[in-house]
Amino acid sequence: MSSESQNVLPAEIAVPQAGELTSRVHPEPPHAYRTPFARDGARVLHAKAFRRLAGKTQVFTRLPGEHPGDHFRSRLTHTLEVAQIARTLATALGLNVELTEALALVHDIGHPPFGHAGEKALDHALKAHGLSFDHNLHALRIVTWFEERYAAFRGLNLTLAVREGIVKHSRDYDPVMHPELTAYFLDQRPPIEAQLIDLADEIAYLTADLDDGLDSGILTLDQVRAGMPLFRAFHDAVRAEEPNAAMRLTISETLRRILNALVTDLMREVHARVKALRIATLEDVRRTPGRIVALSPALEAERAVAKTFLYANLYNSPGMEEVHRHAEAVVESLFAHFMADPGLLPDDHRVLIGTEGLARTVTDYIAGMTDSFIEQMWMRMRGR
Repeated sequence: MSSESQNVLPAEIAVPQAGELTSRVHPEPPHAYRTPFARDGARVLHAKAFRRLAGKTQVFTRLPGEHPGDHFRSRLTHTLEVAQIARTLATALGLNVELTEALALVHDIGHPPFGHAGEKALDHALKAHGLSFDHNLHALRIVTWFEERYAAFRGLNLTLAVREGIVKHSRDYDPVMHPELTAYFLDQRPPIEAQLIDLADEIAYLTADLDDGLDSGILTLDQVRAGMPLFRAFHDAVRAEEPNAAMRLTISETLRRILNALVTDLMREVHARVKALRIATLEDVRRTPGRIVALSPALEAERAVAKTFLYANLYNSPGMEEVHRHAEAVVESLFAHFMADPGLLPDDHRVLIGTEGLARTVTDYIAGMTDSFIEQMWMRMRGR
């Protein structure tokens, strides 16, 4: 037996393909040859909100003053990379691969335009109305209401397991503060399939953002080597093995090895924690005092250093600050524009004001926009 196959978890830990977690708000007959979670993944994949991720920022889609770059990650390509990592982990651990993939595909569907700068601006605008913006909860609104593809019901009618994972994959919610989420077992831990998504996301964007940062020129190789010991160690090994390789290829090989090291470490750490905690069933997972999915202490320390480095030198770099200020100005000015004249909202949003309130309705409209659409609307608003 290989060392990797020894990391397979007890079968009873995986979410089963039948039972309560496969239930839907609107009952549907079983499919002849697809599992409930395979159907969920396909529904997300075909959703308009999923396609719009192609036009939404991951870190940046353009450099200040330049046209959009063809090779930088969008929110969509990032999502596909997360799905690949998550599927690999679920397969190696013997978990429900189709559920894991569905959760990976849907995990960022609630993000607004302009990445985290757009999310921050929407949240700031809503605070003045006693509300807040949370992309996980907005994703739930999308899949349960805004997507319209079926004659019998609104939303995608996803299984309970996927809806729970949308809510809980990256954070816990207080049942007292969120009574509307009581159906999602807020007093229990999510299944490991859902917990995997948060770390798969971290691993994907850490390596991809380094790649895009170096490719853009915002980060330099010397800067990354000095600020990230994990990168430097792997890069030294690559250069020793391939002394004649071009610099861009040594970088690619280094990032590939970092990704592999993080994924392998995560897989082994999850198995070790399950064994140490004597977890044998899904119910055991739900009753654990903390989350099971984590990197080992050594690799978690390296990840934290890398994340700090990226915030200081990429996400909040001087050039990116200009991009963020512009994004926040666009979102906040459009929010104020629609609040002042709700009649400018499309009919399908305007009819929701009575039930959702004006501020939430305006937010829902803006959050669904792509970067290019919101820029065009902002320019029209300014008469340009």
